[in-house]
Amino acid sequence: MSSRDATAAGLGYALLAYGAWGVFPLFWKQLRGIPPLELVAHRVTWACVVYLAIVWLRRRAPEVKAGLRDGATLRTIVPATLMVGTNWLVFIYAVVTDRVLHASLGYFLNPLVSVLLGMLFLGERLRRAQWIAVGLASLGVLSLAGLAEGFPWIGLVLALTFGAYGLLRKVAPVDGLVGASIESLLLVPVAVGYLLWLAAAGEGAMGHEGARIDLLLVTAGLVTALPLLWFANAARRLPLRTLGFMQYIVPTMQLALAVLVFDEPFTDLHLRGFGLIWLGVAVFTLESWWQATRRR
Repeated sequence: MSSRDATAAGLGYALLAYGAWGVFPLFWKQLRGIPPLELVAHRVTWACVVYLAIVWLRRRAPEVKAGLRDGATLRTIVPATLMVGTNWLVFIYAVVTDRVLHASLGYFLNPLVSVLLGMLFLGERLRRAQWIAVGLASLGVLSLAGLAEGFPWIGLVLALTFGAYGLLRKVAPVDGLVGASIESLLLVPVAVGYLLWLAAAGEGAMGHEGARIDLLLVTAGLVTALPLLWFANAARRLPLRTLGFMQYIVPTMQLALAVLVFDEPFTDLHLRGFGLIWLGVAVFTLESWWQATRRR
């Protein structure tokens, strides 16, 4: 495959991944009558089935088994699993409680959080413009904290957990598919146990809410796994600066859904807070682009 073809394929995979994540709220809204914890349990269970099927088809089971026995792998994958599980739970909670706007805030903040985590744990230094970007975003968060909804904890938890997940996966000694498979295997006993307990108590949604809901719950596995695999394919073909710029597709789509489709309020105070965050994001993106251009 030529360099141009690889780039075109990478852009296609990136658009598929970011587009899918951007419309995630539409999927989870269909399941809003089901408690978030139960939805996460189904998401974990069916995603595990998808990952294991792919691992089997690609004959990579020995790598997964080796990772489960390796202490260095588990020291990074176990906390990464806790981070991604928390992220999924809070995101689904935000969607089913009509707080998609708060969720989009988290993903606007995520790149800035990743920069701070890199400084704290990887010894990376912030340049002056990056400090300005972080400061502007912090002012935006403080501005949003003054709204009637209270402190924007959903956005902060999503940004922190996803940023920490990215940091842990960056230093993990396994690739995307193997790491995701190990994560799902670590979570699935708890998820299946919880679903069985709900079924025994006659409280689970599966089998009680109709065929449509059952199909959506099973589909949650594909909805979870496929975008991650598309993203992994994009990351192998595109420069990080391109992926970094394109990641703002996700919160932009979620913000549009929150305001235009779900009719969540977007007042002048929201505009002020988000405006500061967007300004910080713009400073961060332009500075990163300028630095990349200088190195050529």
